[in-house]
Amino acid sequence: MNRNKALASLVIGLMISTTLTGCLGGDDDNVIRIAFKTQDDYDDPEANPQRLADFISQQTEMDVELYPISSDVAAIEALRFGHADIAILDGGAAWMAWQQHGFDAILADQKSDGSTYYTASAWVLNDSDIHSLNDLQGRDSCHTGWLKSAGMLMPMGYMIGHGMIEVSGDNEDIDSLRTTIENYFGNASIPSSGDPYYGYSGAFRCMTEGAGDVAFAKATSFEDHCDGNNWCLNRSDYRMLQPAFGEVPSHPIMVNSERADEEKVDAITNAFLALNTNLEGQNILESVLNTPGISQVNTEEHLGSYSEAISSIPGIAAYFEEKYGN
Repeated sequence: MNRNKALASLVIGLMISTTLTGCLGGDDDNVIRIAFKTQDDYDDPEANPQRLADFISQQTEMDVELYPISSDVAAIEALRFGHADIAILDGGAAWMAWQQHGFDAILADQKSDGSTYYTASAWVLNDSDIHSLNDLQGRDSCHTGWLKSAGMLMPMGYMIGHGMIEVSGDNEDIDSLRTTIENYFGNASIPSSGDPYYGYSGAFRCMTEGAGDVAFAKATSFEDHCDGNNWCLNRSDYRMLQPAFGEVPSHPIMVNSERADEEKVDAITNAFLALNTNLEGQNILESVLNTPGISQVNTEEHLGSYSEAISSIPGIAAYFEEKYGN
């Protein structure tokens, strides 16, 4: 009798355990986890990403949790192992996540003009005798910095990929890129953070002030950097070389296709797009995500031009794998 009671209790216990496990699994399906760089306190409460989580929750009628991460590496890991459903990555991390792990871009933040990319271009002074990309050998170049997208990876990748420049050194070593630049150009300005010619504005100024013959920057460099800067010349004193090097993607929102539930991804997509049409959403876009809007994208269109160019950079795959992979 006691044996039968014990057996019955065991069966009931197993049934309850199985039921609870099923409920927990169901609850997990109804939770959206966003990998996000968080901090303990926010000087501006408007910038607290919990506002984004609450908005997405209201739109989807699902629980939304922030999965705290400290870097893009941690974000990729969160997607790989199912700790998060979505993550916002920069261009290099997104490319790595796509190429190495098959992650997909579903959304992207917008630039000030509403686009989800900016165009990498070369600038010269209008009276320069440089008329095409083929005229750049031996000329002094102004780059935005080491391994910067528009100022180095895109132009060098484009010109290497189109046979204009030969790689000097090991094709599997990222340091060969510096050697290639130094061998092809005259004096190459590759500034570090804090240097006068660092960044987009710095590269454009480097060319303007005659420290270089060509600046590798954005197609919008004049509009972005010359308003109120006394070192700038008139717009008619500059011209861009053609063709442009390609499109540098804005920050995409990525999902792990192997783990993503299509219904959940659709709900997430619609909720993020709702940020554009809601007053509270617009404030969250500006304060939390630092963008004027969100656009729906697909991986090939958003990352394809960038991928085509940077894939020609010596050692880029190994570099990104070391930086973002395991």
